[in-house]
Amino acid sequence: MVRSRSYDEAEVLAGAMHVFRRNGYSGVSIPELEAATGLSSGSIYNSFGDKRGIFLAAFEHYLQAVLDRRISEFARPERGLSGLRQLFLSLLREPDGGTFGCLITNSAIEFGSDRSILEHSVHKGFGILERLFVDRLSTAKSSGALRNGIDPRAGAVKLLALYQGVLVLIRSGYDLKAIRRAINLEFDVLEENSNDA
Repeated sequence: MVRSRSYDEAEVLAGAMHVFRRNGYSGVSIPELEAATGLSSGSIYNSFGDKRGIFLAAFEHYLQAVLDRRISEFARPERGLSGLRQLFLSLLREPDGGTFGCLITNSAIEFGSDRSILEHSVHKGFGILERLFVDRLSTAKSSGALRNGIDPRAGAVKLLALYQGVLVLIRSGYDLKAIRRAINLEFDVLEENSNDA
């Protein structure tokens, strides 16, 4: 007989997500996960299998609770390129006032070429962002709001690189005003419509 879980899974995964964001995968011990989630080590192993299992579950939670929510708040389809600009600018203000960075970015740096974890976490996050960027740039191109000559797919990869670069700079304490200027410059270029030229 399977025992039902007696805890709030979203709350547990949020706790794990925050500790992985702060300390990285390799920097988190099982006792730290116990403290962050309120679960015993036995419950962690029974529910998630091992540290890798709870990390992947916490990563999935991050994609839904943080990334999807941020996209819904700032970059809904009807907001077009303006919404994308606001999505990027929102990165300058972490909700908790911290500088722990993005779990996707941090994990991409930490895991490097470990495809066994990258394919189940980081690449998923990159895919969500890249599809978002392709969609918004394609829509802007169709409506004439995108600068002539920009290919939405190539532009999406450039935006993905900018998005990740912004997060690395923020995590390292780089000048936020300079990052803001760089973001606005990139979107000014995207929105510079040369139809009138």
